[in-house]
Amino acid sequence: MATILIVEDEPSIAELIAFTLKEAGWTTFVVSTAAAAWEFVQQRTPQLVVLDWMLPDGTGLHLLSKIRADRQLAQISVIMLTAKSMEEDKLAGLDNGADDYITKPFSPRELTARIKALMRRKSPEHAQEIMAVGPVTLDPASFSVTLHDNKIDIDFAEFKLLKFFLAHPGRVFSRSQLLDKVWGDHVVIEERTVDVHVLRLRKCLQDAEYLIKTVRSVGYMLSEK
Repeated sequence: MATILIVEDEPSIAELIAFTLKEAGWTTFVVSTAAAAWEFVQQRTPQLVVLDWMLPDGTGLHLLSKIRADRQLAQISVIMLTAKSMEEDKLAGLDNGADDYITKPFSPRELTARIKALMRRKSPEHAQEIMAVGPVTLDPASFSVTLHDNKIDIDFAEFKLLKFFLAHPGRVFSRSQLLDKVWGDHVVIEERTVDVHVLRLRKCLQDAEYLIKTVRSVGYMLSEK
């Protein structure tokens, strides 16, 4: 059974989340600070973290960035559960690597459903095998991308997008489909966000940017042709 770490400094909310997730059959642990959470993930490596944004000793966003920057921890699923509900806050959370974003007040049943949906995402783009096309190689296990055998810098959102494209070469996806498949169908952000991440991904790929094709009036695809 999956282990879930709850990072929440409000005791009543932490207790509610823990009770809800235990009732759903998961093993839960609760910490109230970013420092305690960082120590826990390094020692126990949970399958999923439910992460508050505002913590006594820092921000959940900073902790999320540390998790995504660590090769051993980067594949941990993270759901941000926070009172920060502005679109720019959601975008910041997703851009920094959150798999989902839920605002408070929240429905315990919805939280359970979101976690189940996240854990069901075991399609090819979530596999751990090395994936390659042309001069580009992506290694999910080490959270790294190489271009002509040289490692390149890539943010988590672009990493997820590239991984999805590599899992479905030659197939065209609309912006709404990419939002659903890469960020989740319950994440409320504008479709133009996809264009921003595609642009960033192309910049990361440098002379291999040609792999990401724009299909006019439809969307995007990955192809060597």
